[in-house]
Amino acid sequence: MAEESHILAQRKQKLDSLRRLNIPLYPNDFRVSHDICDIRNAVKAAPPKTITEQGPLFRTAGRIMAVNRFGKSAFIRFRDRTGQMQAYIRKDKVSDAAFEIFQKLEAGDFVGLEGPMFVTRTGEWTLLARDVKLICKALRPLPEKFHGLKDPEKRYRQRYLDLIMNPGVRDLFVRRSRIIQCVREFFIAKDFMEVETPMMQPIPGGAEAKPFKTHHNALGMDLYLRIAPELYLKRLVVGGFERVFEINRSFRNEGVSTQHNPEFTMLEFYQAYATYEDLMDLTEALFRHVAQAVCGTLSISYQGNAIDLQKPWQRMPLLEALKTIGHIEPEVLSDRGRLLALAEARGIQVTKKGRTGKILTKLFDALVEPHLIQPTFIVGYPVEVSPLSKRSEADPSLTERFELFIGGREIANGFSELNDPEDQRNRFLEQVKRRQTGDQEAHPMDADYIEALEYGMPPTAGEGIGIDRMVMLFTDAGSIREVIFFPHMKTPSRGS
Repeated sequence: MAEESHILAQRKQKLDSLRRLNIPLYPNDFRVSHDICDIRNAVKAAPPKTITEQGPLFRTAGRIMAVNRFGKSAFIRFRDRTGQMQAYIRKDKVSDAAFEIFQKLEAGDFVGLEGPMFVTRTGEWTLLARDVKLICKALRPLPEKFHGLKDPEKRYRQRYLDLIMNPGVRDLFVRRSRIIQCVREFFIAKDFMEVETPMMQPIPGGAEAKPFKTHHNALGMDLYLRIAPELYLKRLVVGGFERVFEINRSFRNEGVSTQHNPEFTMLEFYQAYATYEDLMDLTEALFRHVAQAVCGTLSISYQGNAIDLQKPWQRMPLLEALKTIGHIEPEVLSDRGRLLALAEARGIQVTKKGRTGKILTKLFDALVEPHLIQPTFIVGYPVEVSPLSKRSEADPSLTERFELFIGGREIANGFSELNDPEDQRNRFLEQVKRRQTGDQEAHPMDADYIEALEYGMPPTAGEGIGIDRMVMLFTDAGSIREVIFFPHMKTPSRGS
């Protein structure tokens, strides 16, 4: 800390010296004619003999990343959004005033440069500065370049430094943006309409999760940050928008882990006259589209595992997966007491012990999910844990629902939508009973949604895909914090 304070004091002295020279420290009058990528492309396209010290001038700007001084000259490396480049500043090539200013610049400062390009003895294209201008003086030093910024805690809290010092992190977030763009293009090409639904809702619904609660003073009512946009999107289907999607922010008042952040990005989409089987086909096509566009291949690597997105994806019933992968005896699967005993023996914590369906999914999470490396749809979830899903005609105790797993992690959840208002009302009533017994994640009754269904919703299938987890997959990130610019973290204690 003492060393950092000393460096900070030195930089403030340089800032004061520039101020005494009446040098603007934060001007906004430098105009860029070319970014670094433009310059590189211009150099490549021009005939070799025209790129000399007498050649065309380029005006560009960026953050200084390194300075190597040699008395009356210096090389700097500077970076803009498109890349990094070297510049050469020589006292006899710039004005005395410009060189005096440059002498007080250092790594972290923003600089504007103008000059022609030339090739150094080492073969590197370099800008020969004819003019140097301070654009922004940085008070704090950048982290030491050889050690960079490695501590995850500091990287997440000060993401701006992480982006400056770690080019791979910047590339990851560029890829994230491209992934979301590809998702949007995919659905628009299939005649889906992008929509927006409320983020603050009077009744939280669409998933079993604990919401964040707030209060609207003017209306005098409590509101909840949405845990999912599902019930509003299905209202739109009732209203005649038969194909809709939303790339949305959702919020769940749950724990933080490598796969969970209280605020996250989710894709939800709904298609009328479709079944959950149609959506499984659509999901395969979506992931292949994104993989090809972003990764250039359908064979990717995730956390040391080779993932093949090209082969037809496996579809396996939940109970079959518990038997063949979880190694649970068939007779145990229908015996709640023996399931609880098995969970206890395996050290699997089950809080909702009165619900067989919940016990089964808890066992699945621990015994099966980590082994689903290749893309796998698990189908046939119990009605008890699927309050919004259509019942299976073959087995009314199960639903037409799937969850998608890749790389040992859940990526998506979809189902044929329950559009029978009486069945939906009864399932909501069951959820209300659970809320009355203390289950804060159970669905509340949403009478307006029931009324919407009573006007008729065509047979529909819908799905939610975790965008953050999709980005993790296509960037080989082991934690959700790596793919969110500013993940939520506990406020550090004073002195830390």
